[in-house]
Amino acid sequence: MAGSFWRRILGAWRCFSPAETRPLADSGLAAPPAGSDDARLELPWRHSWEHLPKRTAGFGFTHRDYRSARRRAEEVARLTLGDDLWRRLGRDGHLDLPSRRYLGVTYRLRVGLRIEVLTAPGVALPWRHPFLCINPTYPLPELEFFAQLYLYVRDNEDEVIRVAAPQPWDQPLGRTF
Repeated sequence: MAGSFWRRILGAWRCFSPAETRPLADSGLAAPPAGSDDARLELPWRHSWEHLPKRTAGFGFTHRDYRSARRRAEEVARLTLGDDLWRRLGRDGHLDLPSRRYLGVTYRLRVGLRIEVLTAPGVALPWRHPFLCINPTYPLPELEFFAQLYLYVRDNEDEVIRVAAPQPWDQPLGRTF
């Protein structure tokens, strides 16, 4: 118990250190050489994000950085979804995907919110609660995560079912901004 506490404190301290962009020592991943093209590549999965306040991208992220990230995320989402789905999302505020695994179950995807599980009349929910919570591993703009989540639910429903946490209420996702 005490060891776990100190590991968390040490992990948080590492995240606040000046070398914030280096991978965690225990990750086993080496950073690309400083002069290489890969050194400019963002590798967010190599870092711990537990220290960040919810709904932020991290310390030092300016208003301009947020605007730029959200603008890029909108382009990614629009290109990922295609024109028809993008217009439907703008019109309805959500996209509905029928389950391939559960007859009569539909996943309602909304930007920045949990997945709502809808059922046809007379069909029981596959879970105890009507919302599924999936957060990104690292901070992402809401629209970018929405596009990724859409592809996951559409193409890899079994993985979504495996990792999603059924929840009794709806609320904004934690690691999106």
